[in-house]
Amino acid sequence: MAALRRVCAAFGPDCRSGLTGLRPASTLGAMASPSPPQAAPPAPGPTVRRLLRSVDRAALSTRLPEGATIPEPESGGWPYASLVLLAVDQTAAPLLLISDLAEHTRNIKGDPRVALLVDGTAGLADPLTGARASLLGRAVPCDDAAALARYVARHPSAAGYAGFKDFHLFRVAVTAAHLVAGFGRIHWAAAAEILDVAAPALIETEAEILAHINADHADALDLMARAGGLEGQGWRMTGVDPEGLDLRRAGAVGRIDFAMRVEDAGAARAELVRLTRAARAAASVA
Repeated sequence: MAALRRVCAAFGPDCRSGLTGLRPASTLGAMASPSPPQAAPPAPGPTVRRLLRSVDRAALSTRLPEGATIPEPESGGWPYASLVLLAVDQTAAPLLLISDLAEHTRNIKGDPRVALLVDGTAGLADPLTGARASLLGRAVPCDDAAALARYVARHPSAAGYAGFKDFHLFRVAVTAAHLVAGFGRIHWAAAAEILDVAAPALIETEAEILAHINADHADALDLMARAGGLEGQGWRMTGVDPEGLDLRRAGAVGRIDFAMRVEDAGAARAELVRLTRAARAAASVA
């Protein structure tokens, strides 16, 4: 409770009313305006970063070592693909919680180079029009407690095995990514273009922000989710970073972007209030 009070204090004295007592601005007298020019597509690096933050799984490719026991005479060096649950740290660097018993973990210990396919094409009538990226990097052991907490918040089922001795957290040190974002939008992006700049004050308070918002502002989360095109009720916030917030409801995940970058709890509160205000306004005219 003390932790929640600290976050509520950081969010300001009107924390509760700010997210739950908002009223939509009047729409009387609103006039139609010309449609703005179509915006240019986002740059490849930020597109890959948002994709990483939006998905909760990936295809992991590792390299089988020489002498691997497979029914093939030339056993060494074959690529090996597997499904992994994915989270990211606040810079969008991928996080993997994997077991020593898994084939891909043994492969990583022999050669840390990996590729991750992140797929944002779910639900599209033609998947080839959607964004997907092949991320290259090196998987390195990670003993960052905040990163592990982020992973478990993204994947609540992982709480059941995160403490097992044979499970270890790895962070992928990104080298580059190959983005295919639809026909004609094919680009390479370097790590410096993909990864975000960390916000230490936000990292320090993230867990408390999640606990506070999920406990006291569940109705606001559902409103924001609905305004963002996410169906159903019972959404929970699983992460907040400088560019937006992550949501989960059972097996579904969602992403809501901020209008401006946030660096601390106070700035995060301001954006959450703005999003709630916009969501209430949208609900009032729906």
